[in-house]
Amino acid sequence: MILIADGGSTKCSWCQLDDAQQRVYFNTEGYNPDFIDTPGIVRSLGQSLPDTLPREEVREVYFYGAGVSSAAKAAVIGNALKQLFPNVRTVDVTEDLLAAARALLGRGPGFAAILGTGTNSCIYDGKKITYNVDSLGYFLGDEGSGSFIGKRLLRDYMRGLLPDGLQEAFRDTYDLGTRNDIIDRLYNQPLPNRFLASFAKFTYDHNNVSYCRDIVLQSFEAFFQNIVVHYPRFQDYTFNCIGSVAYNFRDALTQVANGHGMQVGKILRSPIDDLVEYHLVKE
Repeated sequence: MILIADGGSTKCSWCQLDDAQQRVYFNTEGYNPDFIDTPGIVRSLGQSLPDTLPREEVREVYFYGAGVSSAAKAAVIGNALKQLFPNVRTVDVTEDLLAAARALLGRGPGFAAILGTGTNSCIYDGKKITYNVDSLGYFLGDEGSGSFIGKRLLRDYMRGLLPDGLQEAFRDTYDLGTRNDIIDRLYNQPLPNRFLASFAKFTYDHNNVSYCRDIVLQSFEAFFQNIVVHYPRFQDYTFNCIGSVAYNFRDALTQVANGHGMQVGKILRSPIDDLVEYHLVKE
């Protein structure tokens, strides 16, 4: 039995493949090694795996994860998987950006990006990532992401700058408490990037308001200005992207991409189906 996982910072999508290539899909929390350790993953994933999954029959696990930026980070997740699946022979943990490239481009070259809780992007040669402009994470960058949009919303809310009606709607939707409660949540509680990204849905729910449309467009413009245009000959590639933010705001994303001279290729919510196809087709 094979397990294939696409792990973002917020959600992880899984596909279970038996020997007859029958598929069973399920979701768990996301496991970013920047924010969780091996015991935490074991506890959470151990409680989230379906009861119908025969753990002792799992022989191969291919895990693509946010935050898997080094061998040490990969080991945080890999060690948890080895504990959960006692008979596993192959545990391959690599970055989610490679999952995006494989899902969007298969074994062909091109440009691939992620716009979800965070941001990432690359040039891919059909086998490996050959060029990457660092997104720098949610503190310094992640332009275009859910956390970037959410940070702008939260900042404007805390300063009382949301337009009439939105200030009250935001307060009633999230019931965030006092300023000190919010600061504590950001600086002292786990997963602040996920906390910020949770507010991006507000712009989708209120996309009839010009303020919400504008901050999404400005977020994507920042993504292009600070990241995409710094790829050599970026206009030679089609723009291909995976992630909930990219998919939900694909019209705005297409508008900004076209404005920078890039034609849009694939925009997918999740790579899991295309990743399964990638692993089923042998070279």
